[in-house]
Amino acid sequence: MNQSYSRVDLTNCDREPIHILGAIQPIGFLIALTQDWVIARVSANVADFLGSGPEELIGRPLAEILSSEAIHMLRNRTAILRGADSVERIFGCKLLDDDRAYDIAVHASRDLTVVEAEPGSDEHGDATSTVRSMVARLDTVEDLPAFFSEGARQVRGLTGYDRVMVYRFAADGSGEVVAESVRSGIGSFLGLHYPATDIPQQARELYRRNLLRIITDVNAEPVPIVPERDADGDPLDLSLSILRAVSPIHIEYLKNMGVGASMSISIIVEGKLWGLFACHHYSARTITFERRSVSELFAQMFSLRLESRERKETVEFERRARDISDQLLGAVASDETLLNDPDWLSSILTTTIPADGVGVWINGNHASSGMTPDSGDFARIISALSVLPPGEIHATDCIASLVPEPEGFAAPVAGMLAIPISRNSRDYVVLFRSELVRSVRWGGDPHKPTELGPNGPRLTPRQSFEEWKETVRGRSQPFTQSELRVAETLRATLIEVVLRLSDEASAERQQASERQELLIAELNHRVRNILGVIRGLIRQSKPAEGASVEDFVRLVDGRVHALARAHNQITDDHWGPAPLRALIDAEAAAFLADRADRIKVEGPLVLLNPQAFSTMALVLHELVTNSAKYGALSDHGTVHVTWSRDDEGDLRIEWKESEGPPVKPPTRQGFGTTIINRSIPYDLGGKAKIDYPPTGVEASFRIPGRHVSEPRDHKGPAIKFPEPAPVVADSSSDRILEGLDLLLVEDSLIIALDAEDILTRLGAAQIATAASVEAAFDEIRLQPPALALLDINLGDQNSYAIADRLAALGIPFIFATGYGEQAQLPAPHRERKVVQKPYTYSNLARALGALVESRAGSDQDGA
Repeated sequence: MNQSYSRVDLTNCDREPIHILGAIQPIGFLIALTQDWVIARVSANVADFLGSGPEELIGRPLAEILSSEAIHMLRNRTAILRGADSVERIFGCKLLDDDRAYDIAVHASRDLTVVEAEPGSDEHGDATSTVRSMVARLDTVEDLPAFFSEGARQVRGLTGYDRVMVYRFAADGSGEVVAESVRSGIGSFLGLHYPATDIPQQARELYRRNLLRIITDVNAEPVPIVPERDADGDPLDLSLSILRAVSPIHIEYLKNMGVGASMSISIIVEGKLWGLFACHHYSARTITFERRSVSELFAQMFSLRLESRERKETVEFERRARDISDQLLGAVASDETLLNDPDWLSSILTTTIPADGVGVWINGNHASSGMTPDSGDFARIISALSVLPPGEIHATDCIASLVPEPEGFAAPVAGMLAIPISRNSRDYVVLFRSELVRSVRWGGDPHKPTELGPNGPRLTPRQSFEEWKETVRGRSQPFTQSELRVAETLRATLIEVVLRLSDEASAERQQASERQELLIAELNHRVRNILGVIRGLIRQSKPAEGASVEDFVRLVDGRVHALARAHNQITDDHWGPAPLRALIDAEAAAFLADRADRIKVEGPLVLLNPQAFSTMALVLHELVTNSAKYGALSDHGTVHVTWSRDDEGDLRIEWKESEGPPVKPPTRQGFGTTIINRSIPYDLGGKAKIDYPPTGVEASFRIPGRHVSEPRDHKGPAIKFPEPAPVVADSSSDRILEGLDLLLVEDSLIIALDAEDILTRLGAAQIATAASVEAAFDEIRLQPPALALLDINLGDQNSYAIADRLAALGIPFIFATGYGEQAQLPAPHRERKVVQKPYTYSNLARALGALVESRAGSDQDGA
């Protein structure tokens, strides 16, 4: 689009402020003031307005130049500036002791206050009534095209420009003139498109911050700022200036078009730059500051009305989506086979989201209705979707951009909207749209190579605005934001429908259980990954010398896994009650290693619900840690932990240390003491008390009975707790991977280094490490491995596509995950071995050893 943007620092918009350098337009003057209101910089034309030149003004207090009334007004307006982009306006202000009035804008630029003034006008209308009348006319139109046209007509009537356009940005950054009000006899730009590069991203950011931009005369000579740079060598940041000068490239651009003046007003919707009012005049034109302010206010009201209309449209879409959701739920409740009927789904879904065909893919089986790809192309689409973030809808107007090369995509459809209907992200309902071959009218060839112009390499302005038509193929009608929101509602409904296909009597319980398991799996995944990172850091941070370091690593390694086992206690029964005894044993094993027997426990088998278990875990963690540092467990002492149920069913727990060093009460209450004293009363409504007699710390706790339970059908006073899994010795003779090349897919560098270390000690010849699906494909293509270890979750991807490729090549592999037992594999890999994170010598040796034996057996069978 032919929109103006002044000289912008294009080098680093993300990290550096946007600078409009050098000069202002000559319709007014500028003064930059320090915090003490001393003049620091001025525009070179200041003498034309104030009678004194730059050299006479710089360094002087403003109070010596302007009238006291003007100073008072400026200080008041400066005091109410709020926010980085705030600008205050004053109309009809008399700066000197004469009759001349000025319209003034005040804003902050870093540590300076910038005052811009231009001669005021005798035309002072009722701005409120004007804008109210303009908005009232907007409200009388019904559809958006008429709304845009009325907006352009109102702005042209207010400003008097020869041409006023409503310019809308598309999702890809390109723009289109969607409405226009134009003086007869000068042609029309209505319907023209412009590439995204026409307005640089930095200029768009300026449009978002500063809503109005004016160029009064393309032939005017810009007025420099004096001095050009400050003591630090920086120019004055004029991003918010109303008078800032214009890029010479843009001046050339406008001159070649025959435009003598222009103005643009930003249209901001939901905080984003939706588009512009673009105004052109074919001779010089200056409209008053007051009239420009009214235009800006109207544009803001226009934006609010537009936002309201778009939201109303979205609400209507969502209402229709809810109606369809109710239809789906009601129909499938009485006939569950309807979900596999694409004709029925098509008749339901396409009433809200227009489509030319619908395909259903469930557990590898598919059915279709209307215009859809063949089974091979459909399978390729599903395979491409499997590497995208799971559980999200995916829309594109160009399927060919999703399907990997070299196959390409030549189906009769071009666009699709994929709605996942299961949690494994392999089941979809897909709405397809046919190719929309259309002619797009561009304001110049968007693919035109760069040419040399008077100001360097760029498009030649006159040619770049000659209408150029392009036939677009391979794309469908894009899916709108409203349609995507409807699809999100349908996704939730379709997933609910799938869940209802099970026994109706247990459907509600099943849904709650699956949601809970998903949350538990996410929690378990995060904790396991954190533990894996900690363990990897420790293993990689080996001292340069000293044989005892390896013993230390093994000890700390055992502690980390003891903490992991303690965490798993609460998830073993899907967030059900867990035994108190197991919690104490886990804490003892984690901190005392081979001295865990110094914590003596006695009490009946009781279970704590998850909330109480978590709270008690924090309390015991602090007690054991403090005792190991300062109390009985730091020396040769012993801790006795006993518990019992009282007559009211409450659980009473006693902690008593003995035979340790003398104990003194702490001189201050730290965070750990706060947890011991307040966690149980605050979280569980119980009681807690801790004493510090010289013989050892003593603590007592009471947990209300509602948090405590006993195992059903349990008889007898004792229970046998499962022993930890046996640890495979780390022996250099146990080189089960001797001479084999491995592929390791892992997205965490620390965890990957740890795994590489273990695989090397197991004898691996070469280890190729990849952090993404694409990197793994490259490694497989360069050198197919003998075996592979695949982490399932790779950021926003998963490794199932890698597994498919390895399976096709006959390369054995195992999966790894931090999601515990809840990891769910797709049907083709459901029987694959899964190693639980964090990686250990033990679990990798067992899993890879079995894989090597299986591979050897296959080789013998083949022979």
